Amino acid sequence: MSGATSLDELLAKDAIIDVLARYSRTLDWLDEAGQASCYWPDAAIDYGFFKGNAADFLPVVMAIEKQSARRWHFLNAPAIRFVDAANAEVETYGMAAGVRQSEAGNYAGALYGGRYLDGFEKRGGEWRISRRDYILDWSHPLPDQPVFDPASAFPLPILDILQSGHPRYRDL
Repeated sequence: MSGATSLDELLAKDAIIDVLARYSRTLDWLDEAGQASCYWPDAAIDYGFFKGNAADFLPVVMAIEKQSARRWHFLNAPAIRFVDAANAEVETYGMAAGVRQSEAGNYAGALYGGRYLDGFEKRGGEWRISRRDYILDWSHPLPDQPVFDPASAFPLPILDILQSGHPRYRDL
């Protein structure tokens, strides 16, 4: 492998890692345009409950995420194998949690663990997801929480992100 090839692969890995970080962040902040920038519109998506292309998947996944009062997506460092200069196979383990407020005012939800089996493609100098299969490995219910307010002795801020455009969201 030449030095130029090594540098190109390092830059490509960095770009792919950036897409994956953006994927989690834009879901958590309900940034629909940012979420769309992670996928090529014609990307083949299979989440089990949805099979189709990314353009059709994005409104579905954003509607699901908007049902949670709070959500968190955490991804592990990806394993990346380059097929050629414009295609890569990527596997990333991840965990996600989401909580919803019940009519009684309690918050409850679930914690999920799984893996993303992605194909990435570079088009016009930009890397994005061109294929995604999501595999759910496990889920665990989160118990009801009667309140979800900061503790008076240690009042950390808590954000309710119920729609896109939250005032604390920053373009990065």
